[in-house]
Amino acid sequence: MQRMALVTGGTRGIGRAISVALTGAGYRVAANYVGNDEAARSFTRETGIPAFRFDVADFDSCEVGVKQIAGQLAPIEILINNAGITRDGMLHKMTPQQWQEVIATDLTSCFNMCRVVIEHMRERGFGRIVNISSINGQKGQMGQVNYSAAKAGELGFTKALAQEGARAGITVNAICPGYVNTEMVQAVPKDVLEKSILPQIPIGRLGEPEEIARCVVFLASDDAGLITGATLTANGGQYFA
Repeated sequence: MQRMALVTGGTRGIGRAISVALTGAGYRVAANYVGNDEAARSFTRETGIPAFRFDVADFDSCEVGVKQIAGQLAPIEILINNAGITRDGMLHKMTPQQWQEVIATDLTSCFNMCRVVIEHMRERGFGRIVNISSINGQKGQMGQVNYSAAKAGELGFTKALAQEGARAGITVNAICPGYVNTEMVQAVPKDVLEKSILPQIPIGRLGEPEEIARCVVFLASDDAGLITGATLTANGGQYFA
């Protein structure tokens, strides 16, 4: 029987690549999104993967969304917490709203999603949770105190939940991508990318979303059953944790 996977923020960028890769590996996949209906419809037309709209920053919305997926497809056995946003700014100019939006979407969402699937995973004696953190959660980044704090929080969350889930057959791991060739990075001015970012990456290039997706496929697999509480860095050598 195919295992059921949910990818939050799963219709665009790294999330899209993860959804497609898990489908290619034989999993049944649902992709979550919140804001762009047209992009979600295009995603489903192109991939055949169903997309479900709900806000991962809102606990009640997560409960409704997960129940909908379980009712239409199957209960979730593999959860990829990929959804995230940025609201960059120096701390002395950052608004409370910028702080709260990023913490809610990037960190509180991990609690929301894990909380609504964990009991079913425990009952079944199996679960795979993969949290997509960031290199900036490991090393920090000027102008991103909100994002760096949220992504660092994901790493602590991962290690604690891994201990709680281990005896129930649930593994919990994190991946920290570096700079990946997504719409967000493509929006960086070319001169900044070439002069300030690429020189910091020893392999001399951006990562590709599919490379992060392959990391997820491994951690979601039965072959990764011994690995839990781990942080997998995928940044081209830019930072060694």
